[in-house]
Amino acid sequence: MLAMNYRGPFRVRLDRNKAEPEIQHPQDAIVRVTRSCICGSDLHLYHGLVPDTRVGMTFGHEFTGVVEAVGAGVQKLKVGDRVLVPFNIACGTCPFCSQQLYGNCHESNSEATAVGGIFGYSHTAGGYDGGQAEYVRVPYADVGPEIIPDWMDLDDAVLLTDVLPTGYQAAEMAGIKKGDTVVVFGAGPIGIMAAKCAWLFGAGRVIVIDKLDYRLEFVQNYAQCEVYNFLSIDDPVLFLKKLTGIGPDVCIDAVGAEAAGDLFHTLTGRKTLLQAGSPTALEWAINGVKKGGIISIVGVYGPTGNMIPIGNVVNKGLTIRGNQASVKRLLPRLIEHIKNGIINPKEIITHRLPLEEVSEGYHIFSAKRDNCIKTVLIPPRAVA
Repeated sequence: MLAMNYRGPFRVRLDRNKAEPEIQHPQDAIVRVTRSCICGSDLHLYHGLVPDTRVGMTFGHEFTGVVEAVGAGVQKLKVGDRVLVPFNIACGTCPFCSQQLYGNCHESNSEATAVGGIFGYSHTAGGYDGGQAEYVRVPYADVGPEIIPDWMDLDDAVLLTDVLPTGYQAAEMAGIKKGDTVVVFGAGPIGIMAAKCAWLFGAGRVIVIDKLDYRLEFVQNYAQCEVYNFLSIDDPVLFLKKLTGIGPDVCIDAVGAEAAGDLFHTLTGRKTLLQAGSPTALEWAINGVKKGGIISIVGVYGPTGNMIPIGNVVNKGLTIRGNQASVKRLLPRLIEHIKNGIINPKEIITHRLPLEEVSEGYHIFSAKRDNCIKTVLIPPRAVA
């Protein structure tokens, strides 16, 4: 089959002869992929920032497809079902899944102390191949996959596997109260969705900070928010204090390991890997938010430590929340929002490429070429 193949940092290619996945467990399903996305988190792998990303792996944790085969123990799916597959690989029964913390499933990644299994996201997240391929094996098929409603566009469905739920949970974890001022760091797909969803929780003011004007223009139009380019600001923390009076009520870090804006953090976190990525956005959030404020983190960092001002967290009395989105928990609500026209996820898709052009897709997305916001890959057998 055709599949994306990781060959090392900044090197991916199309493998035309990867073996098709097989049923390995009675609860497995084999899914023929109809849509797959390149995610900002995939760029952390592509850039070599995530440990134990092995040559030969297929990335892709955002995908939809059609069920081609099911294991003997699968009861909720049948061959021919159109499904969207959450990026969390969750067993449904462990202590964390029982709390609907599907991103922390123990059984799908039992050797890890933090994250559960994730499709196509290094051996740190379980070593599962992902959906940037024609076919993918889906474990725990009675738990994760959601049957796509007949009325739903596949482009909307694929954004329900990660982007929309993660942006929504970012706003949810922020504990936004009516009238709150919310600052979102990062105008990538997750930041765009976090800004959009902040209004659903009652925000009175939403501000987005980024360094790319085309992304800021996009989020301003899509999420009806204020936008500022930090490259034109001497001190983002002081700027936020002046802009909001005492600091925003909430800050959302939707950037993670590849934040720009601080030379020291860039050198230690992105160039020499002395930190688990560059925590510039997180530092701005900690120092910029008001006393007693809340910080929500959905940006991805590596598993090792970061040089962050933890003392200010204590001295300011801050609440910090972060997690991988529990996609399955959020799907019923978000499907209704799409059905009712409250959110239109597919509007953030700017590039649709055949799977055969996956290498070019990574180059476009990584280099921010052609005003790229979100890239969708379409396999040759994508007819649903």
